[in-house]
Amino acid sequence: MSKNYNYNYAFVFYDVGEKRVNKVFKICKKYLIHHQLSVFRGNITPSNLLKMKSEIQNTIVPNEDFVTIIKLISKSYFDEETLGTNKKDGTSLFI
Repeated sequence: MSKNYNYNYAFVFYDVGEKRVNKVFKICKKYLIHHQLSVFRGNITPSNLLKMKSEIQNTIVPNEDFVTIIKLISKSYFDEETLGTNKKDGTSLFI
């Protein structure tokens, strides 16, 4: 039996069709911080996580697109190491 957790931090990685990439980008941008190309991360409430997931599911074509959501209970329960330079520093080139 699986437990239900209130996840409060998430990473989203996606590879979607060209026609849908801007839509998925805008959905993720509403809820998380743009980290790098098709990667978002940040604090998120459990209800917003459900909303984001639903919006993404309604946008993608499941047999053509790929989206991964990594859910964490909090930012303090993982370790992140960055090699090289993060040129965008968590901001987006898109408007």
